[in-house]
Amino acid sequence: MDKILVSGDGDVCVSNDGATILERMEVENEIAKLLVELSKSQDQEIGDGTTGVVVLAGALLEQAELLLDRGLHPRRISDGFELACKVACDHLDTICDKVNFTKDNYAELLEVARTTLSSKIVTRCLDHMADIAVKSILAVADFDRKDVNLDYIKLEGKAGGQMEDSQLVYGVVLDKDMSHPGMAKEIRDAKICILTCPFEPPRPKTKHNITIDTVDKYERLYNQEQQYFVDMVERVKGCGATLAICQWGFDDEANHLLVQNKLPAVRWVGGVEIELLAMACGARIVPRFSELAPEKLGTAGRVREVSFGTSKDRMIFIEDCANSKAVTILVRGGNKMIIEEIKRSMHDALCIVRNLVRDPRVVYGGGAPEIAAGLAVMAAANKVTGVDQYAMRAFSDALEAVPMALAENSGLAGIETLARLKQRHVAEGNPRLGVDCKQTGSSDMREQKVLETLHGKKQQMLLATQVVKMILKIDDVISPSEYA
Repeated sequence: MDKILVSGDGDVCVSNDGATILERMEVENEIAKLLVELSKSQDQEIGDGTTGVVVLAGALLEQAELLLDRGLHPRRISDGFELACKVACDHLDTICDKVNFTKDNYAELLEVARTTLSSKIVTRCLDHMADIAVKSILAVADFDRKDVNLDYIKLEGKAGGQMEDSQLVYGVVLDKDMSHPGMAKEIRDAKICILTCPFEPPRPKTKHNITIDTVDKYERLYNQEQQYFVDMVERVKGCGATLAICQWGFDDEANHLLVQNKLPAVRWVGGVEIELLAMACGARIVPRFSELAPEKLGTAGRVREVSFGTSKDRMIFIEDCANSKAVTILVRGGNKMIIEEIKRSMHDALCIVRNLVRDPRVVYGGGAPEIAAGLAVMAAANKVTGVDQYAMRAFSDALEAVPMALAENSGLAGIETLARLKQRHVAEGNPRLGVDCKQTGSSDMREQKVLETLHGKKQQMLLATQVVKMILKIDDVISPSEYA
């Protein structure tokens, strides 16, 4: 289910992303703040599983409280949790599978992206959005280094239209329009110059006054100003540019001259977009007009201005760039809140597919890895002598919180479902059996094609265990207000 989050100044956000919900909640409890940081760490490292890591940490704290009531020392509980976490992660390594994919055959990547997006707002267009996420990652992936630079993928949103209208653009999309209505709306084989200097006459950095007391002086000043504009436009035209992208604005005089010289221009382009555009089209960012040269220009096969609906909303599409590794995902939705939630969902899917490019090993979802790891930890605890075995059994019980929550959220009887799955795990030795949330009749997650990355699942357990260990070592909270 989604949550509506209202900020102090009345801004409304609708989301079911764990990291977003916790980040926007104004928690005051010190331990709760640690759990918020935990979800942020999972979001930054993996991109998905932010809710699961907090659920697991909460279950571990609950089990630790029971052990403390029985007289176990916090340090012994921490050691037992650490040992159990290592057993669980080692067991996940033994039950994982490897996905095989290439640039042309990426069906298994689609299944992982579908699993990630299945609980998000984009379920209506699940196949379409998963396809966009996978294709964008494959477009920018460096398969030799097994890495993906997400800076090359830009998420741009435009309110209006349907979710199905979202598209992947192999290039850069700027939320701008041409600076003058009379400029060309489409340019083929564009030569792009990127400027970080304004189309304006130079201004002294100190305070100054100019006294004009004759017509002749005014004419000379006016002609001098005109000459500045003419020189700037001629330098841009002289280097061979057919499109000028400027970080700053320019006044009507410069705009008029650009139209007269048939030189399309875009103004007020942000610094991040300037850098992405420079990487995409192979251009050098030019800080002064005197440094313009043909070798500093970028190239693009097609530049066009696109209008949306009946409004005056326009965007610039820069496609077929020299460096084809820059792509833009243009998200459409009914309003701004939906677009922001779709962006968060797509970010999660992008991160998961990126992790698969780095490490193509997967486990099967639906709580199956938690049940299998819990049984492995319980078996290992029976071989341990000493107090650590109690903490290991508690860790095994805490792992069951994830499949229990899945079963209850799906309208199933939590304890009965979990007990039946554990019995089948032991009897059949099948680590892929999970909660049948869709009630298809099969509990085998391989058949249902519910996949999760091994790296993400291990990171969940490691991060939750580390935070719980840190909390268990705390014996007092010292606040400055107490001594004021």
